[in-house]
Amino acid sequence: MSNVEIDMLSYEKAGWEQSYRRIAGVDEVGRGCLFGDVVAAAVILPEGLIIDGVDDSKKLTVKKRDTLYEIIMEQAVAVCVGHVESAVIDEINIKQASRLAMKKAVEGLGEIADYLLVDAEKVDLPLPQQAIIKGDANSQSIAAASIIAKVTRDRLCEGLWEELYPDYGIKIHKGYATKLHREQILALGPTPMHRRSFIGKILAEQQTLF
Repeated sequence: MSNVEIDMLSYEKAGWEQSYRRIAGVDEVGRGCLFGDVVAAAVILPEGLIIDGVDDSKKLTVKKRDTLYEIIMEQAVAVCVGHVESAVIDEINIKQASRLAMKKAVEGLGEIADYLLVDAEKVDLPLPQQAIIKGDANSQSIAAASIIAKVTRDRLCEGLWEELYPDYGIKIHKGYATKLHREQILALGPTPMHRRSFIGKILAEQQTLF
């Protein structure tokens, strides 16, 4: 075993040593987007399993993420994805919406988690948990959750959401505030899936142009 592998399981091992058997990694994706749901995943992996290559989803190529997604789905004890849509994000703010998506993901697991490892957040459930800064780079369980959440959201951007709103370039920028995306919002106006609380500034800037 290399040091990297040992590091990626250090938090899990501490949990196993305390007799926790269903440790769920939890992470979300889409927090900074102007469009679409914030998506969280919760993943319970078998005790002692090492999946080569699992890392922070942002560091991986699309191909590598897709491959790992299949492996995680196959090997995991339980996986669940939680979504919170843009209207709710506008209502309760993105931080609360991210936490709600995480809560939904944990509650929806086929096995009840007895311990949570969370990427820099607290899940609003009465379960023992640990928030880990840069968790997706330091815990295999959180990294696995980040991969499931990212692939799930990217596939929505490339599939359903692109089909619903083909003129905004969703499949290209995945809902983030790229130049193309901002230009299309200004040209066409926001869709029902745009986060009004995020694009107010862009639309206000437009007003000053005239």
